Amino acid sequence: MAGSKLHISYNQIHQLIDYAVKRFRLGDDYSPDLMIAIGGGGFIPARILRSFLKAKNGRNIPIQAIGLSLYEELPNAGQNGVPEVPGVQVTKTQWLNFGGADSLVSLLGRKILIVDEVDDSRKTLVYAVAELLKDIRAQEIQAGMNPGESNTEIGIFVVYNKDKPKAEELPESVMRHYYPAATTPDRWLFFPWDCTTDIGVHTELSKQDS
Repeated sequence: MAGSKLHISYNQIHQLIDYAVKRFRLGDDYSPDLMIAIGGGGFIPARILRSFLKAKNGRNIPIQAIGLSLYEELPNAGQNGVPEVPGVQVTKTQWLNFGGADSLVSLLGRKILIVDEVDDSRKTLVYAVAELLKDIRAQEIQAGMNPGESNTEIGIFVVYNKDKPKAEELPESVMRHYYPAATTPDRWLFFPWDCTTDIGVHTELSKQDS
């Protein structure tokens, strides 16, 4: 993996999301009414982001969780001293619930925001968007609509975008609503939720790395 390890603290994540909401006018110019968090790195950013958006519009935005994996299952991968190694194929481990009393009733007409911690090769984000577009189209067909007639929009929020060539490209309609809180060179991002030792030491190292 190119570059050095960058320790990132919870405080830095919180501050970056706060800054991004103001910079991109989230809740104003693009006001999502559904967030989809990619597990496991997207869960905490999505929850923090929801608090900032609630402060702007006074309502909680529902968060749905999906599970996608692009990283090799190596021993201790992503933990202290062991970087994750990107794989070549995205695996779907969990998806949206469209059946049952607690199901998501409809995607149609919504402004959806996919949330993840990092845009690396972009393979995971492209896969998520493609699968979501299939679901939207299936619901449009069920409702007797033409393609795109539901005016459903998809955006993406990532805490970090790695400044590197991407393996795949997102649709132009999605890139119009692409919101990276920060852009960083291609290096190993060591997030606080990956830390399995002293979180205080991790936080101090994040100050030295910044």
